[in-house]
Amino acid sequence: MALSEIAAHLGVSRQRAAILVERPDFPAPIDTLTVGRIWDIAEVRTYAERRNRQLSDDEPT
Repeated sequence: MALSEIAAHLGVSRQRAAILVERPDFPAPIDTLTVGRIWDIAEVRTYAERRNRQLSDDEPT
């Protein structure tokens, strides 16, 4: 999964995705190709699920 695919999957802009992939809790890229870094789809999906749970937990009840 490349940065633009991460942005689409998370529902954020490419600029926001570029910030998120630099966070220490974001999965490390599995490789760097000539087009840029790529990430494991399953790891990004797990991150997205965990992120959504955290956002839900932060909402007032």
